[in-house]
Amino acid sequence: MAVIDEHGRPEPPLAGDETATLLGFLDYQRATMARKCEGLDAAGLGAKVGASAMTLGGLLKHLALVEDLWCSRFLHGNDRAAPWDTVDWDADRDWDWHSAAADTPEQLAALWHDAVDRSRSLVAQALADGGLDQLARRTWPDGSAPSLRWILVHLIEEYARHNGHADLLRESVDGATGE
Repeated sequence: MAVIDEHGRPEPPLAGDETATLLGFLDYQRATMARKCEGLDAAGLGAKVGASAMTLGGLLKHLALVEDLWCSRFLHGNDRAAPWDTVDWDADRDWDWHSAAADTPEQLAALWHDAVDRSRSLVAQALADGGLDQLARRTWPDGSAPSLRWILVHLIEEYARHNGHADLLRESVDGATGE
């Protein structure tokens, strides 16, 4: 049974096995991002800090792309799904960040939550089919492929880095700070 902290986030297990620990930290980081974006309107999700063009809405859309990229496209070898499949990535490599300004808070939240739900399902399937040592079906140009373990650690790193950005952005919107 998961322990929930005072901010509504699931605590990673203190003495879990490798899989439970990795998934626990990933869910903790996901819950931190959700908390930083919770209850904000379009102006809040579009707020910027200093010279950066980064927004909380852009973070949500980018992290939805990251979830789909690693858990669907790389791990399982699936083609890009909507909305990523119609983007001209050569024309705008940062489309996920830029296009978020045109989306409503509800659209951004749904896109991210749906991507997280898909990722959880795809990771569970991969764990059942081959465990953490399973290699991704899609490879890099040199033919090498990351393991599921590497993908999970990379996702944790991605969320941890962007949660730091989210701290600053959320504070600029309404002064909310902390975990």
